[in-house]
Amino acid sequence: MANKNERIAKEILEVIGGEENIVKSTHCATRLRLVLKRSDPTAKEKVKKIDGVVTVVENNGQFQVVIGNNVGEVHKSFDELIGGSNQSQNQNESEDKGRVLNRIIATMSAVFAPFIYILAAAGILQGLLILINLIAPSFAKTGTYEVFNFISWAPFTFLPIFIAITAAKHFNVNMYIAIACSAALVSPDFTAILDRIGDGETVRLFGMPLTETAYTSSVLPPLLLVWILSYLEKFLNKTIHEVVRPLFVPFLSIIIMVPVTLLVIGPISTLAAHGIANGYNSLVEVAPWLAGAIIGGVWQVFVIFGVHWGITPVVLANFEQHGSDSFQAYQTIAVIAQVGAVVGVLIKAKSQEVKRVSSSAGITGIFGITEPAIYGVNLRFKKPFIIACISGAIGAFVASFFNPKYYAYAGLPGPLTIVNGYNADNASSIWGILIGTAIAIILPIILIQIFGYGEDTTEQIENADANQSDAIIPNEKLEIEIASPVSGNIVQLEKVPDPVFSEGLMGKGIAIEPDENIIYSPVEGNVTMIAPSKHAIGINTLDGAEILIHIGLETVELNGKGFEVLVSEGDTLSAGAPLIKFDKTSLEEQGYNTITPIIVTNSAEFSEIIPVTASTSNKGDLILNIIKI
Repeated sequence: MANKNERIAKEILEVIGGEENIVKSTHCATRLRLVLKRSDPTAKEKVKKIDGVVTVVENNGQFQVVIGNNVGEVHKSFDELIGGSNQSQNQNESEDKGRVLNRIIATMSAVFAPFIYILAAAGILQGLLILINLIAPSFAKTGTYEVFNFISWAPFTFLPIFIAITAAKHFNVNMYIAIACSAALVSPDFTAILDRIGDGETVRLFGMPLTETAYTSSVLPPLLLVWILSYLEKFLNKTIHEVVRPLFVPFLSIIIMVPVTLLVIGPISTLAAHGIANGYNSLVEVAPWLAGAIIGGVWQVFVIFGVHWGITPVVLANFEQHGSDSFQAYQTIAVIAQVGAVVGVLIKAKSQEVKRVSSSAGITGIFGITEPAIYGVNLRFKKPFIIACISGAIGAFVASFFNPKYYAYAGLPGPLTIVNGYNADNASSIWGILIGTAIAIILPIILIQIFGYGEDTTEQIENADANQSDAIIPNEKLEIEIASPVSGNIVQLEKVPDPVFSEGLMGKGIAIEPDENIIYSPVEGNVTMIAPSKHAIGINTLDGAEILIHIGLETVELNGKGFEVLVSEGDTLSAGAPLIKFDKTSLEEQGYNTITPIIVTNSAEFSEIIPVTASTSNKGDLILNIIKI
């Protein structure tokens, strides 16, 4: 095993560009997580072909190599190859272009991802109000409309406060100081001052005139505020005596950062965001067909490489300046093209497994979430992804001749947000989007029926299952029962918001949203792996099943904080033995999802793995049946 792990580490290092291309390497329970100075688009496919690698996911500025339970040994070998000193040196090379890009992408993802569904919900509500007003125009004059209208706009009005919360976590800043500073930017009193400035009055701060820059719905000003605050707060914590530190660090932070933002950070960053947005809008005005074809064709490529978060400030700047945005109209068509490709595969496929995955991915795509479609189907067979990109480009190209725009922000553009393109003053907009989306969903279906979708790698497994003997075998020799390691709500694996788990890349299984703070052994067996970050544990049953329990998603980032391991590697366990304590409340307060997948990592060795269909479970209840033969 040691030689195998060394080989995997060496082959990965060679493919991704060698020691000099590594900024940082860490690992969690299943993934080798790398931050690279330069990203080679071909590296992902090459690494996926390495024997011992399950798949590769590029996310949050990280090149994540999914390996499995032996990732710790692979990382150890990898770390020896790159050398600790080299890694430290690379981390200090802050001017490196690749590292700066990765940090920007990681920051955008960390800041927006936790509340994107809030913005999506508000956007859907705005779309519903548009739809109701179309059906019953008098509804717009009712108090009910007024209330739901301001509810739908509230998350955007107070967007700087959302950003303050998530950015504070990302930059390790006192969250309450960050919120206080950002709340000042959207204070009604400050809005009143801006109204006076707009009427021609000059209002000065320290002798310098304030600009007419509003910060409701702004992105870059609060983000940069919190980033600079992280350095100021560290300086103040080091220099102020601990007796008065709890009072004077917040006091000085607020009276320094708010004026600096109003005078410098805000006007400059707002100008930059508007400048980029205006550059895109200029392209739309000069060659709308080109803008549409580019976004419709390559937007999902941006999603794969994790750079899609970078466009959010541009889109929000458009809504802030103009009350509309064409980018999201084209973005919607690109998303729907991926859904169309999945539907095409669903119709064409003979394998029941492919049909199941395709139908699940298609349903999530309706809500504007394309990762299951991309990773589970379209990229898996490659051809559907290419067909979807081509179809998206054609659909957006055609739509561009109708001046398509969104008039309400869509957190997750997709089929449900098409209505956001309606505006009485630009009636052609909604027709352009509808025609573009019709092309985007129908064309991939037709092309896949004609040209196919690639090799169906699951047909061999399905055929093998069909040819198995029908001999009767005693039940005790046929099944392995896996009990629930904790009480809570049951989540079917395909609904876990992480493609590595939801698409079964680590194996089949089930997940639990825990109600308790202790994870217990679901089986009788032996402890084979404990993650260094204490958030995951591997157990081998006496019947040969390899079980991975992964507490929460992305909790590796905590480096063990909030976890207490109660067993050691090599321990023999009885079913129900306590394994790990964790602080569920603390994890949730820090924004971590505590969904706990229970995975059979050697699923391929068994005929079938059947999860229960119940919605809840108590500790010790049956949650998985493993069919051995």
